[in-house]
Amino acid sequence: MRKLKVMKNSEVAKVFQDIADLLELKGENQFKIRAYQKVVRSIEHLPVEVEQLVAEDKLKGVPGVGEAITKKITELVTTGHLDYYEKLKAEFPEGISTLLDIPSIGPKTAMLLSSELGIRSADELEAAIIGGRVASLPRMGDKITENILRHIQALRRKDQRIPIGEALPVVDTILTRLGQVPGVRNLTPAGSLRRFRETVGDIDLMGTANNASQIIQTFVNLTQVKEILASGTTKASVVVSGGLQVDLRIVEHDCFGSLLQYFTGSQQHNINLRERAHRMGLKLSEYGITNLATEELEKFATEEAFYERQGLEFIPPELREGQQELERAEQGTIPKLVELSDIKGDLHVHTNWSDGRDSIEAMALAARDLGYHYLGIADHSGGRGIAHGLDAERLKQQISEIRELNQRISGIHVLSSIEVDIRADGSLDMSDELLAELDIVTAAVHSGMSQSQEQMTKRVIRAIENPNVDVLAHPTSRLLPDREPVAVDMEAVFQAALRTNTMLEINAMPSRLDLKDIHAYRARELGVKLVINTDAHSTEHLSFMRFGIGVSRRGWCQAQDIINTKPLKEVIAFPAS
Repeated sequence: MRKLKVMKNSEVAKVFQDIADLLELKGENQFKIRAYQKVVRSIEHLPVEVEQLVAEDKLKGVPGVGEAITKKITELVTTGHLDYYEKLKAEFPEGISTLLDIPSIGPKTAMLLSSELGIRSADELEAAIIGGRVASLPRMGDKITENILRHIQALRRKDQRIPIGEALPVVDTILTRLGQVPGVRNLTPAGSLRRFRETVGDIDLMGTANNASQIIQTFVNLTQVKEILASGTTKASVVVSGGLQVDLRIVEHDCFGSLLQYFTGSQQHNINLRERAHRMGLKLSEYGITNLATEELEKFATEEAFYERQGLEFIPPELREGQQELERAEQGTIPKLVELSDIKGDLHVHTNWSDGRDSIEAMALAARDLGYHYLGIADHSGGRGIAHGLDAERLKQQISEIRELNQRISGIHVLSSIEVDIRADGSLDMSDELLAELDIVTAAVHSGMSQSQEQMTKRVIRAIENPNVDVLAHPTSRLLPDREPVAVDMEAVFQAALRTNTMLEINAMPSRLDLKDIHAYRARELGVKLVINTDAHSTEHLSFMRFGIGVSRRGWCQAQDIINTKPLKEVIAFPAS
């Protein structure tokens, strides 16, 4: 296999978006520009890393990627450089692509701002507008510059995407309050939040109501609202605490399904859906489906009916990323994705024996209240330096306490475990003899994260190959939004986990979501067994399981792919089973 550069899908997509923008600036034909734009959308929503598709020579299966684009992507991913892109950039002033990213600025305006004022960035443009230099340019004026300034400020808010773990509680609070308004129905988030992307920009909320104006007034007067951007009789837009923009739209009950589908997206999913519908003589919109021959509009109260009218199986929101979901829906082979109700236990939680807040018993009783059948106590080992990390003697004491607790309480079984630290050389921070006494052993990297990819990969694989290790926790050690993942060859990790029957964790802690969706997809595709754990440090954290479910669903995971959807006897027997 050729050596590939480490490039994120978003980085590859940005290069091709720049190419599309620059071609538009040159006045190239629209078919060529749209071809590159389609490639951008496809790359952004790939269920696996693009470099993996290059390595396996599978790029041509990606929508919009033909032979010429395949060569360009391969060159970019294998060398970190694309000659075509560099030559194209050289034809234009520096910073022109940045200006084209700003809504309302087209090619002519971008060239004017660059050539006349030497503007290279949104910040420079904002300063020039405030200083009055832009309004004095030909074809500009105060009204146009005010519009550009508003778009710059809106774009800045959009660029400040926040983890879904921060956004979802805000949405929960808003929906709870709005749900108290008489006559309101169908309240739900749409957009990237509903598709459970790991970060979100603006929040779109949808609903129906007998009195739309009443719910709009309630919405704009919420205590969280810091600024009202727009307010009408059926829709409104506000900025809430923390700078998050939230838009609410209320429609009639009988057209809610098409509205929700339209605003859920993704953009590429909707484009593919519209193109397919057009071939069937139909036109899709947020209002419903129009028969092009008769111009008759059909309305749909539910998304299920909206998809069924097009001869498609219902597609869960998490799968709507413009990849294989339409083909699978046509064939009736959309998988039954894992649900929160499938989860029978959590195998990675912490207690006040290390850095958790609550006792083993409190955690067990809280898990039982959630309907769980088992709970794995995985406090930290002592080597990481965490306060009260367990040494060998304290771990033996904890094992005894767990045995005693299992004799005392019913309805849930507590498993003895540990989150043992993986040292820099791949050895474990606890003796093999003691680890062998535990029900579950979870290993994780917590230090030495600046190691090279080669070092980190060898380190992780050595831990996976330890016969006592059952689970690799938060495999890339990232923290959202600030800490980047460690440099590790995930494909090599997947292969090692498959070879050794080691579970890989989808850590549901909102600040981790690790494995992320595309890694969960790839691991599942290879047959690696996954486990969704919360890494809870208090009883309240047990509710984080829903975040892990969201990641798993984006990875096309079914209950059968997740170990902790299985009964206790199968969990304990794994991998022998």
